[in-house]
Amino acid sequence: MTKRIVALAGDGIGPEIMTSALEILAVASKGKFAYEVVSFPFGGAAIEQVGIPLPQETLMACQQADAILLGAIGGPRWEGAKETPESGLLALRQALKLYANLRPTKMQTFLEEKSPLKADKVRGTDFVIVRELIGGLYFGQPKYYDSDEAIDTMNYTRKQIEQIVRLAFELALTRRQKLTSVDKANVLANSKLWRQIVQEVSEEYPSVEVEHIYVDAAAMKLMMAAPTFDVIVTENLFGDILSDQASVITGSLGLLASASLSIDGPALYEPIHGSAPDIAGLNIANPVSMILSVCMMLRQSFQQIALADQIETATYETIAATGGTRDLGGQLMTSEFKQELIKRLE
Repeated sequence: MTKRIVALAGDGIGPEIMTSALEILAVASKGKFAYEVVSFPFGGAAIEQVGIPLPQETLMACQQADAILLGAIGGPRWEGAKETPESGLLALRQALKLYANLRPTKMQTFLEEKSPLKADKVRGTDFVIVRELIGGLYFGQPKYYDSDEAIDTMNYTRKQIEQIVRLAFELALTRRQKLTSVDKANVLANSKLWRQIVQEVSEEYPSVEVEHIYVDAAAMKLMMAAPTFDVIVTENLFGDILSDQASVITGSLGLLASASLSIDGPALYEPIHGSAPDIAGLNIANPVSMILSVCMMLRQSFQQIALADQIETATYETIAATGGTRDLGGQLMTSEFKQELIKRLE
């Protein structure tokens, strides 16, 4: 059965890394995996075309897809505008019930020298941040600001917390059976409930070791002892910040992929980096995070494990052999990296 993939290239470097990743998928999947790709405007590109970041046609296509790939959105031209690309992303997450964001960080031995941290601080790093995605400060009401006052509301229900925490425990069972829950329970009421529910759910998973850590201490530990983490579960804002901080470990945002899982619909896969408008169109963007997002899609949505492993292995081999793109200290242009990778796949 042919699978339907919706591609939302978005803004900035989004279109060029999306093109690279889809070309690589086409080469690697030939004769192995039947799929079709349909593209729709989203984010700033959609604002330019139709005036809103999430057109109804795009939303309907996403709802009917088997999986969704997103390049990147945003840019300075929409800052302060009535319609912003980011509002479209939040609306898409809500509409698709994308409640969980998975962001893996795994250190490849040959990349240790690329990390700004000392090798002994990053060697063996292999963890996943499980971030709750449709609650907390980003969605809570009331929310407003004027020249004298601003209010954001952090709100979580028991159901929301239990849902994300159970997913994290289930993931921990498939890994090293250690779960770290990040909160700020010494200050925030939401975090007190969060910690209480983690403890309650932990009784259903007696084989999983559980630790609770405040978010500020977690940020420090990520830089000092990253290999000690396995599965990290946390709320929306903390997860957003910590997962971006974790990108420092590998040496480049261009190496990290993510998956946003739905309660009962298609998952969305995207790099964790932004649209990088300053380098858009210069053919120097690193496409690896988009390529690895495709690998996550193949595993998570389509159970194409061997195909995902083939692409991922070839990707890392290409970086090791060539030095990769400029953000990794190499000299390859985006198109050159793609061609080198395609040679290995062929």
